[in-house]
Amino acid sequence: MSIRSEFGKLAAAGLVISLLAGCTADRYFMVPKQDLEALNTSVINQGEEVVRLENRTDENFQALTRLNEESTKTILDAITEQVEKPACPPTPKQQACTAGQSGSKSDGRADRLKGKVVVGELEKFYLAGPGLIYDARIDSGAETSSLDARNITRFERDGNNWVRFDVPVPDSDDMVTLEREISRRVKIIQSSTDESERRVVVELQFMIGNHRQQAEFTLTNREHLSHTVLVGRNILRDVMLIDVGKEFATELPDKLPAEENGDQP
Repeated sequence: MSIRSEFGKLAAAGLVISLLAGCTADRYFMVPKQDLEALNTSVINQGEEVVRLENRTDENFQALTRLNEESTKTILDAITEQVEKPACPPTPKQQACTAGQSGSKSDGRADRLKGKVVVGELEKFYLAGPGLIYDARIDSGAETSSLDARNITRFERDGNNWVRFDVPVPDSDDMVTLEREISRRVKIIQSSTDESERRVVVELQFMIGNHRQQAEFTLTNREHLSHTVLVGRNILRDVMLIDVGKEFATELPDKLPAEENGDQP
């Protein structure tokens, strides 16, 4: 029950007392009439004071409520600002580099795993000296690497055994003649027959990707085979790893050495 209701009851009671005082003979009242009027006036004044207090209380309560709402809003805004996900600047678009792109210079590429060059089943093979590029087949089943050679002729030079041979020029009917000192001879048994073949072995310098090496190659006519060069275990061993799911996993440099030299890789 509110203060206003209580005051209403008091005012009504005072009004009743006033009416009784006016309608009843003064002799029936135990309290003098002037005292009743003073009491009635006091009750009215107290009622008005209660109303003023109630109004002041309402005003204070409303002001406090507004203050709390403003404080709460300020706190919520601050929390929202702190927890808001920061906006990251857009990632700048990187320009893709293309091998052999006009105006670019490539030093070649050969991925390595534990220091070994990772190659696919087919790789671009650069033969130094004549400066020819072949598609080489990588075959871990072959013991010694092999190069397609025609018109193989042995001869002697300064008391040493040498060989003269022709190698094909890719996408052409031309041949390039090379001369190399014979390193050794090997006996090769063909898988299709029981006959053996004696082949000369020479050292050749080559590149696969940016890897440069000098290794032994047997010379034989590979005209009937699919690839001019076969890279075997003598090169792969301790140097390369084959990823059978790939082809051309390496890239040759844009600038290739024109002539052989005595430098070892």
